[in-house]
Amino acid sequence: MTRRDHLAITLYAAAAGVYALDRLTKWLAQEHLAGRPPVEVISGVVRLRYTTNTGGAFGLFGGQAWLFFGATVLVCGAIMVASTRLESAPSAVGLGLILGGALGNLTDRVLRGPLGVIDFIDFRVWPVFNAADAAIVIGAIIVALAGLRRRT
Repeated sequence: MTRRDHLAITLYAAAAGVYALDRLTKWLAQEHLAGRPPVEVISGVVRLRYTTNTGGAFGLFGGQAWLFFGATVLVCGAIMVASTRLESAPSAVGLGLILGGALGNLTDRVLRGPLGVIDFIDFRVWPVFNAADAAIVIGAIIVALAGLRRRT
């Protein structure tokens, strides 16, 4: 097996892990938080609060599910193409985090339709988000840093 094969496996393993974590945590949020008061994790800092989001990041463009569905499909396709050309482990992990997060939120959009994506992590100074959102942001940061490192 070549190095690129190993990197592709790393990408898809990271994606699978994020996807599984996202689906599990959203299920737990729906089962234990929906219709109940928020749960304080660290008083005044972070709480778990069930909500849904029909838009994109920060609730932008609510009600335009087709826009996010299309964008997610394009991003996933681009990552799958990129998986055959990976050059570093950080890039593989970062793209895997993005892919897993994108597929997690896409699953909500497909299964829940107008009910939107389940969000539940609330830092009170930031919009409520979920594990998929966190993975996408962390993955993008890793990919950006890997790209900067490669150029120097």
